Amino acid sequence: MKPQLFLLHFAGGSMFSFDFLKMHLDLDVEFIPLELPGRGNRYSENLLKNLDEAIEDYFNQIRKLRNRGPFIIYGHSMGASLGLFLTSKFEAINDFPIHLIVSGNAGPGAKKEEIICYHKLDDIQFKDKLKELGGMPEEVFDNDDLYNHFAPIIRSDFECLDNLDQIETIQINTEIYAIMGEDEKTSCEIDNWKKFTKGSFQNKIVSGNHFFIYDHPKEIANIVTDCINKFKNKYSLSV
Repeated sequence: MKPQLFLLHFAGGSMFSFDFLKMHLDLDVEFIPLELPGRGNRYSENLLKNLDEAIEDYFNQIRKLRNRGPFIIYGHSMGASLGLFLTSKFEAINDFPIHLIVSGNAGPGAKKEEIICYHKLDDIQFKDKLKELGGMPEEVFDNDDLYNHFAPIIRSDFECLDNLDQIETIQINTEIYAIMGEDEKTSCEIDNWKKFTKGSFQNKIVSGNHFFIYDHPKEIANIVTDCINKFKNKYSLSV
C-alpha cells in the first residue's frame, strides 16, 4: 500500500491549495488534499465556524480514505493547528500517523505581538490583515465580486481558531516536523511545537513570508520523503 499524505489547507484555502506540491512528490505517495465545507468542491455546504466541528469533519474524511498503511498529516497555518488535534484524535483510535508536518505556524500558545479576533474586524481592517499575511493575489482585493466570495470563507476559518491559543495541554506521541518562513513574526518560536509531542521533533526555517510554501515545493516534498524513509528504515518495511 502506498503511504498516504493528507493535506490540510490554510484559512480561506481549499483542496486545490496544494496543487503546487503534487508534481514534486514521489509517485509512490498517495497525495490526498482535503477541504472543509463551503469552498472548492464543497461550495454548496455550510461553512463551519467551530473548531471541534472542523476537526471532526477532517477526521471523518480521512477515516473513509485510509488504506491502513502508513500516513502523514501535513497542514499549513490553520491546517497545522487542526492537524495537531486531528493527530490526537487518530491516536485515540490507535491509528497513529507516522509524522505530523506543520508549516507557517508556531503552534498554540506561541507569543503574539497582538491578539486579534480576525473574524470580528471591520472590512477595511480585515483586508489590511489579509494583505499583511500575503498569499492572496492583489486582483482579489481589487475585484469586489472575488473579494466578497472569499472573505466569508476566510472569516469563518478564523472564527474556528478564535480560542485556539488558550489550549496548551494537548500532547501527541507522533513525531512533529515544523517549517516556517524566516519573515514570519513568530518564526523565532518554532520550538514551541516541541512541547506538543512525546516523540522526536525537527524544525526548519526557510526564506520567505507566511506563504513561503510556494517558493519551496521541492524542499517540502523532500521532507515528506525523508519522513517516509525514516519510518521504513525504522521498521525495515517496504511500502
